[in-house]
Amino acid sequence: MTKPEVISTETIYEGKIFDVFLTEIREGESEYNREIVAHHGSAVIVPVFADKTVALVKQYRHAAQKYLLEIPAGTLEKDENPEMGARRELEEEIGITAENIEKLTEFYVSPGFLTEKMHVFLATNLTETKQSLEEDELIEIEKITFEQAFEKIKNSEIQDAKTIVGLILAGAKFGFSIIS
Repeated sequence: MTKPEVISTETIYEGKIFDVFLTEIREGESEYNREIVAHHGSAVIVPVFADKTVALVKQYRHAAQKYLLEIPAGTLEKDENPEMGARRELEEEIGITAENIEKLTEFYVSPGFLTEKMHVFLATNLTETKQSLEEDELIEIEKITFEQAFEKIKNSEIQDAKTIVGLILAGAKFGFSIIS
């Protein structure tokens, strides 16, 4: 299969976190347009303490119109190494540093229109430091067990996809399974 050819790209919007482009594409005999949201990617961290509890953040997400319970995450800066971004976000959001960071996976959030790739890490051997929240980061930290997290996923109390993926993969590393 031959990779489609980009005929033209027009910038529709330039923002702080993402840009939007209208791209005309030729694939074989077909030509079509795609609106693409360009994003630098994200670092996502599952911080697991020595007692096997996990730190989650609760924050208001306007697009969902509600407070969501999530694992710590943040947008990568341009060309930032994902592991370094994970370490930065972990300390900023929950005031923790990690001796060990292990990559669990990476995935595209919604590849039909969004370039964002999420890099998911497991953080262990944690040390408390100090939060360094941005002005618009109004979050609460909750520590729960994997069993409690999996129950919240099953009951739709955790509805964030990156959090579900991260918790399932991290839990498996410690012998926990969402399937009972």
